[in-house]
Order: sequence, then C-alpha cells, then structure tokens
Amino acid sequence: MAENGAEAGAEAQAQVPPKMSVMTQFIRDLSFENILAQKGVGGDVQPEVDINVAMEPRNRTAENQYEVTMKLQITSKNKGTDDKLFILEMDYAGIFHIENVPQEQMHPYLLIECPRMIFPFVRRIVHDVTRDGGFPPLNMETIDFLGLYRRELAKRAEEMKNQKADA
Repeated sequence: MAENGAEAGAEAQAQVPPKMSVMTQFIRDLSFENILAQKGVGGDVQPEVDINVAMEPRNRTAENQYEVTMKLQITSKNKGTDDKLFILEMDYAGIFHIENVPQEQMHPYLLIECPRMIFPFVRRIVHDVTRDGGFPPLNMETIDFLGLYRRELAKRAEEMKNQKADA
C-alpha cells in the first residue's frame, strides 16, 4: 500500500507544470554605430542585414533564479558594394524565477523558453534604435529559439567528434 502511495506522489509531482516569472529585464550593453553617416556615403543604398544571436544562461545566488542574456550582433551592408551601413550590438538580460523544471531539462528551458519571453522587448529596442539612428526601422522576424538550440547542440557534438578524431 505504501508503494502505491509513493508512486502516486511521484506521479502527482511529475504532473506539476513548470512555473516561470520574469522578475526583471534590462539592457546590459548597447552600441549602435552609423557607419554610413560617419563616412558621408550617399547615393543608392540597398541594405542587407545579418543578425547573429547567442544566449548566455547562468544561475543566480537566490534559489530558483536564473539570468539569461541574449547577445545580438546586427550588421547592415550595402547589397551592391558590401560597405557597412551600421552595426548594432546589444546584450539584453532577463532574470527569471523558475520552479518545477527538472534539472536535466533546465538548460534547454533557459535557452528556449526564457528568450521567447524577452524577445518582443528586444525586437522593439532594435526597431527604435535603428529608426533613431537614421535608418528605416528594422523589424526583426521571430527567432526560432528551439532551432537555434538544436543547431548549437549539433555544432558542439561535431566539435567534440572532431576533437576525439584529432586525439
């Protein structure tokens, strides 16, 4: 009878949904360089934008608190000449209180779910900074954080495989 009670308790605990709240979010670092204006380049400009995104999760000292920093590097070049038009670099952090996520699932949770929560704010800042910097506002498309996570895992697995082959 005690065994069934233990199983029911474990089953009930497994069914508790994850709980997440965004405690705060902020710009840690922001840089916008309008190269076009600095060089005084004129004429026909056809911007081509390259966006690189990286995530940095870390534990905080308080229990169940985590910080996730989204690092963006956005470079715009003129399509015909490859001359740089602008560079935007931003580190945007969110501090999260997370409960009921098993430890083995915490890493993907931090790199997929947490960025999804702060991305709309990042998008808005990029929009405003590019507009205020003298360019048409850059409307970033939604980022597939699951796909980004999977690519990063595949890249690390390939690097590990190459390191073992070299050894």
